[in-house]
Order: sequence, then structure tokens, then C-alpha cells
Amino acid sequence: MTAPLCRNNGGYNGDTIDINDVLQRTLAAAKAHDWSVERLPNADELPLYGFQRLAKEPRLTVYISTGIHGDEPGGPLALVELLEANTWPADASLFLCPCLNPTGFLNNTRDNKTGTDLNRDYRHIKSGEVLAHTAWIDRLPPFDFGICLHEDWEASGFYLYELNPDNLPSVSGDVIDAVAEVCPIDRSERIDDRPARGGILKPVVSPEARPLWPEAFYIVLKKTRLSYTLEAPSDFPMPTRINALCTAVKTMLDSHLAKLMK
Repeated sequence: MTAPLCRNNGGYNGDTIDINDVLQRTLAAAKAHDWSVERLPNADELPLYGFQRLAKEPRLTVYISTGIHGDEPGGPLALVELLEANTWPADASLFLCPCLNPTGFLNNTRDNKTGTDLNRDYRHIKSGEVLAHTAWIDRLPPFDFGICLHEDWEASGFYLYELNPDNLPSVSGDVIDAVAEVCPIDRSERIDDRPARGGILKPVVSPEARPLWPEAFYIVLKKTRLSYTLEAPSDFPMPTRINALCTAVKTMLDSHLAKLMK
């Protein structure tokens, strides 16, 4: 199993990406595989995109996003690989945002170019990126579940958050088992000062108690009652992180579809 690189100290100090190149690859892959592409009106020189691909007979409707923090490059790279591989289930309708904070990647910063943490801007929205993003989300149909791809510079392995206020059937355990084959799992009893078990955190959704909302809160309150936030360990080599995130997304789609067959 791959070992950490021990580069991160006080923040992310690993490999960076050329966000312009990643966005070009993402757009080319989407167009090559018949996704509908919409450029969102964020009034910035770097584009925000919303992609969608509708199944003829959908059994699942799924939302996927990444790139909300500019110091978490594994997520956008994982989505590029998934788009280029084009192995999505034929019976899933998919809505995808490939990079929500492109200006953050220019400087390898968590925040956007104006210093806003976009993943805390979904309650009292101020940023152009989140205004454009939520306007797009609000026009979409409900999702069966959402997936937000992230990285954690402090983590000793992969872990995930599950927001599931109605206790719907979930596949978090399947994801941890699958990712454990390609990446270490953070099995700490507390992660990010929250209780965790076997790499899974299940925080209570208490929007009124939170002055600042992350994207996942907005999704759960507006479009679905089940959201997963995936956290790859960014102190590990990039191929390991990409593989972990791709494996997690594929497992979620396959496992949820399998549950529908039972």
C-alpha cells in the first residue's frame, strides 16, 4: 500500500495542476461523449461549467461536483479521468460540476481569488461562483443522492461524510471496502474534531445551528436527502488519490443501482 509523502505541514504542499489545461480536457471529454454543456454566468475569466447527461430510462439521478477548494487538485483530476473513461452506468442521469473554484487553483489556495471559502458560502451567498452554481442547481430535477469530491491535507487516509437525515439506504460501507483496496483508510475515532467510525462520519444536519453552509448542506436541503462528501488524503501520491476518488464514485453508482435490483 502506498505511503504518505510527508510534504504537508500547515497546509497542502503537494502537486499542483494547470487549471486551464484541466478545464480544457474536461470540456473536450464532455463534448466527445455527448454531455450537454452549460457555461454558468459567473462573470470571471475562468469558466464554471455545468454538465448533464440524461439516461433514456433512468433508475438513478445523481449529482457530482468537485474543485470547490483550490488546494485540492485530486478531485478535478479524478473527474477528468471519469469523463475520459466514459464508463458511466447507462441507466443513471448525471449532473456534474467539474470545478467550482477555478480561480483558487491559480494560486493553490483553498479560497477563491477574493479570499472567500466557497464551501462556507451556501447560506448567505455572496460570491459570484456560488450564485451561479445555486441558480443552476435550482433548475435541476431532484437527485437520488449527491457526491462532493474533496481532499484533506491532514488525513492519514481516505474517509467520507454521509449526510442522511431521513436514514435512507446508503452505501458508505461498500465505498470504504472498495477504496481500501487502493488507498489507506483513515480509521481514527475522531476526524476533523467529529466522531468517526471506520472512515465514515455521519454528522447531524442542523442548518439553523450553522451560520455558514457548505455545498452539501444546500444539496440536502434543496435537492436530495442523501449526500456523500469524499475526502482523499492529499499527502499521498496523486495517482493514489485519483484512484481512491474514482473508485469511490464508481462504487457509489454501482452499489446504489444494485440496491434497486433487490
